[in-house]
Amino acid sequence: MIFDSLDVSYGEMWGSYRGTTHPDPMSRALAARKHAAGMDYAVLLSARERPLALIEYWPRRMWRVYLFDDRSWCMQMIDLKPHSTGMLLAQRNTRWQFSNEQEHSSGRWEVQEITTVSADGQVEVRSEFAGPRGASTEPLHARTSGPSGVPVRRFAAPVENFLCPVPEFGDWQVFVPFLAQQGHEPATTVVLSDVSVDEGSGPLRATGIEQLFRPGVCDTPEGSAVVEPVDAGVLRITSGQLVVSDPGWIGQAPRTVAVPPGEFPVTLSLLRTTRGAGVAAAKVTFLDIPPHEWEMALRPDEDLGLLGEGQFYGVGVDTGTAAFLDATRTVIEGELDEDLFVPLDSHFSVELPGTEPEPNLIAFRAGQGDGVYPVWIGRTDDGQVGCVVVDFQLHSAGGGE
Repeated sequence: MIFDSLDVSYGEMWGSYRGTTHPDPMSRALAARKHAAGMDYAVLLSARERPLALIEYWPRRMWRVYLFDDRSWCMQMIDLKPHSTGMLLAQRNTRWQFSNEQEHSSGRWEVQEITTVSADGQVEVRSEFAGPRGASTEPLHARTSGPSGVPVRRFAAPVENFLCPVPEFGDWQVFVPFLAQQGHEPATTVVLSDVSVDEGSGPLRATGIEQLFRPGVCDTPEGSAVVEPVDAGVLRITSGQLVVSDPGWIGQAPRTVAVPPGEFPVTLSLLRTTRGAGVAAAKVTFLDIPPHEWEMALRPDEDLGLLGEGQFYGVGVDTGTAAFLDATRTVIEGELDEDLFVPLDSHFSVELPGTEPEPNLIAFRAGQGDGVYPVWIGRTDDGQVGCVVVDFQLHSAGGGE
C-alpha cells in the first residue's frame, strides 16, 4: 500500500493488539495525560480504514509495535526498549506466516521467526516451524519463545541499524519507517490526522448512592428486584483511618479514608431477585446527616484526570469478599478460612471481633464476586465524612448526585 496520510486514534492498551479498532477508545488529551504520567495506552495508525500499525506505550518507557499487511492481518510484533539517551532499541522482532485466514484468526502460525538484538549489536535469528498438529494456540501477544532445537543464526551487526528515536507524544512519524517491513510505501511527506474522540463525561460519577439503601422495589437488567437494608454490626475505629480492603489482602496498597475514632454502624444493601439475594452495597455511617456531595476514595498516587469515561479507581477483590476495618487491625491468614470465608458461605456478613478497645473487622460478600468496585465518600456541607460506601454495581441506582 502506498500512503501519504495516516489516521491516528487512541485507546486502552490491553486488548488493543488485535488492531482493527480500539475496544476502549480514548481522546487524544487523555492519552497525552497518560503518556506524561508514564501510564500505558495504545496508538493506532490507519490508512483508508485499514490498520497499518498498532503502537503500545508500556510502563518503564518501553514500546511495542504490531504491524499489519494489506489484508489487515497482524504479521509482526516489535519490542523496543530504551537504549541510550533519546534512543530505542528494537530488541525483539517477531514475524509470523499463516497458511490461511482461519489459521491467522486463531493465531496458529506456520512459521515464527524471532530476531533478538543485544545492546552491542549481537543478533540472533531463531526460526520455528509448526509441527504435524500445527503451532501452539497461545495468543500472539503472549508468546515469548519457541522450543529448543529450532534453527538459529547468530551474527554481529551495527547496533545503529536497530535504533530509532524515542518519540515525544504525538510524534508518531518515528514509527512510519517500520511500515515498510510489511510492504507499505510511505510518500515523501506523510500527514498525520487525529481521529476525534470526545472526552465524554469523564470518570464514573456517584449518582443516586443514597437510593442503594432505600428499601423497596427497583429495576435491574434482569427485571424487578427488592432492596433490603440490613444491619451488619458496629465497626470500631481507633486510629482515625478507615481501610476498605479484601480481607485476604490487607496491607496491599490499602484504600484508606480519614474518619473520626469511635463506633459506627455498618449497613448492607441486599438486592433480592428471583435468582436469590446479593450484597449490592455496604456502608459505614459516621454522621447521621444526608451527604451534601460524594467523592471517589483515592490513594495518593491516583489521579482522576487519568481516567476515561465511566472509569474509576476502587477496591480490588480477589476472594469474593470485602471488608471495613481500622488501619491498625491485622488478621492471621491461617485463620481466615475458618473464621471468615467459611461463615460467609451462609451469611452475608461476618465480624472478626477485637478485644476492646482494640478495633474489629466487618467483612461482607462482594456483589457478584471478584473484581474492582468504586468506594465513595459522602461528605456533609461542611466537608466532614458522613459515610463511606462500597458500590458492588449490581444495579444502577439512577437519580442525581
